[in-house]
Amino acid sequence: MERTAGSKGVCLVVGAGDGVGGAIARAFAAEGHEVCVTRRARNLDQLQSLAETIRQSGGKARAYGVDARSEAEMVGLFDAIERDVGPLEVVVFNIGANVRFGVVETTSRVFTKVWEMACFAGFLTGREAARVMTPRGRGSILFTGATASLRGREGFSAFAAAKHGLRAVAQSMARELGPKGIHVAHVVVDGAIDGVFTRANRPDVEDLLARDQILKPEEIARSYVMLHNQQRSAWTHEMDLRPWSEAW
Repeated sequence: MERTAGSKGVCLVVGAGDGVGGAIARAFAAEGHEVCVTRRARNLDQLQSLAETIRQSGGKARAYGVDARSEAEMVGLFDAIERDVGPLEVVVFNIGANVRFGVVETTSRVFTKVWEMACFAGFLTGREAARVMTPRGRGSILFTGATASLRGREGFSAFAAAKHGLRAVAQSMARELGPKGIHVAHVVVDGAIDGVFTRANRPDVEDLLARDQILKPEEIARSYVMLHNQQRSAWTHEMDLRPWSEAW
């Protein structure tokens, strides 16, 4: 499907929710992109609510219940969007899988599941994005990383292994796809992010927000839009985002 005049094309956010993924979807919708958001089918009601919020704000949005670890489902998702919605111009992979287990307590099932969610699903997302974007010679593929993308910490062997792997996938894709017109970027988000998880575990969120000492999803999302809008003579591959007070 060809992009129509005046259209900015479709943005797909894999791993959208109440936090960063939802903010990214809203930001690209505000830029004029039709947005497709995905999560597991069991979270489809929450996803439909996000899509409705975007539509009520004047944007266009569709929700899909997809297991990003399933090759068949991901191939089907990209085919459906290209056929029914429009050409994908931006694809964002935003699945976290941040869990903490001591190395002795990390079972093979835990390690494999975390890797599937945070690395393998990212590979499938990137591969399918490359498949549909490369013939057009344009598009952006953006991956959400974490502190664990750069260094492992105690209790996070599975998560760090997966995020290191995702970063390697992003680097390899950037080198391969850049000459073909596809902008691949990896965003290291370093620090606590305002959202349901942080608010459930920290009583001082409002004070931290008031002092800009915690990452705000809307500000993170602005950087994703900026990356997509970069001119190719000055593409960024990797950027890090953290509050001014974060130790690093």
